[in-house]
Amino acid sequence: MEMQNTYRIGTGAGFSSDRLEPAVDLIRHGRLDAIIFECIGERTLAFGHRDRRADTTRGYNPLLERRMRAVLPLCQAAGTKIITNMGVANPHAAAQRTMEIAAELGLRGLKVAAVTGDEVSHLIGPETPLQEPGCRLAETGREMLAANAYLGIEAILPAIDAGADVIITGRVADPSLFLAPMAYYFSWAQDDWHRLGAGTAVGHLLECAAQVTGGYFADPGYKEVPDLAYVGFPLAEVTGDGAAVITKLQRSGGLVSQRTVKEQLLYEVHDPGAYLTPDVSANFSGVHLADDGKDRVRVTRADGGPRPAQLKVTVAFDGGFLAEAEISYAGPGAADRAHLAGAIVAERMDKLHGSNGPIRIDLIGVSALHASAVKYPALAQDVRLRCAMRASSQSEAELLLWEVEALLCCGPAAGGGYRGHITPSVMTYSAFVDRSDVQPQLEILST
Repeated sequence: MEMQNTYRIGTGAGFSSDRLEPAVDLIRHGRLDAIIFECIGERTLAFGHRDRRADTTRGYNPLLERRMRAVLPLCQAAGTKIITNMGVANPHAAAQRTMEIAAELGLRGLKVAAVTGDEVSHLIGPETPLQEPGCRLAETGREMLAANAYLGIEAILPAIDAGADVIITGRVADPSLFLAPMAYYFSWAQDDWHRLGAGTAVGHLLECAAQVTGGYFADPGYKEVPDLAYVGFPLAEVTGDGAAVITKLQRSGGLVSQRTVKEQLLYEVHDPGAYLTPDVSANFSGVHLADDGKDRVRVTRADGGPRPAQLKVTVAFDGGFLAEAEISYAGPGAADRAHLAGAIVAERMDKLHGSNGPIRIDLIGVSALHASAVKYPALAQDVRLRCAMRASSQSEAELLLWEVEALLCCGPAAGGGYRGHITPSVMTYSAFVDRSDVQPQLEILST
């Protein structure tokens, strides 16, 4: 590609089930050098490993096929590189399926790269300390499904250098997906902390897609967002010093403003002065924002320092079965009746069935999201009782559904609309491994 002063990079997805049409629109009209589909969360990754255990040809993002059919022809015609972590727990299978789709579409000369090496179960043992529960792995009493390290740009750069048109990874840190093509294009050194920090800020702003263009920002009466039903995905115009303009297609819904950029800049950031990634300790504390026209915000002055010596690891466990059951109460006293019904279920599960796990009782319409943290006045007249628990067996999960359904005749007055279901469950915790112990790998497939 001929060197330009600006690198144009866009977001094709900000989570596993994100919309497709904003990505297609961006490819068609955004004149992009690269588009990034960021599709992995901790639970997404754990479910991917569960799916791969059931079928060794699966374990990648379920929407990969639909997305690739829509964007491969457009990206090849436009010369837009695709980088994505849709490989989830099986990047090799995802790359193979992408090649099959390309063949079915009659595309030729396509190079697809599979980046692996993030699966590090061999580095995790019974004595490995886990961060959130503050215990050793053996003390969880659960079966480990897999462990994946957060890779950085060093895993992606060889694939770009090899001329891959599509790069499919597993667990790579979200901003690293964006930082890699920027760093390659502008020849940033892997110890150029200032530019890597600046590029990481850009990647962080783009990684959640519509969150920086008005999605998850809108709050009627306080923060108005136009045409949110058709909110567009963002793109960045990046220069060689790491500065960028965050914008979107004018034809799309939503907005880009200093307020949307500020919210996303601080999203999931514990310390703005030391946002740790595999590539850099990014410093967002001095970031400067300036308007640059309609739906255009210029981002400058992000910085960075040396990268961490260790890599974060997501350790996934089989979480047993999640049982959920609901029943509704309406009219005067609805909240009190629903509260009584929940207490009945909790008591019977404890005293009659000897349930091992805690039961969560929510009164939807009263205090479902805040649970017991907030006591609201019990004035609601339209309340849905939700009882949920994590069970170790299918039979234990079925007991909860049975007890909630029995409320139809054995509970307080006027309960109705019972519904219950049981789903397999996963759990994730975090650990750390030495960077030197993790070895990214690359496989290139070509038509």
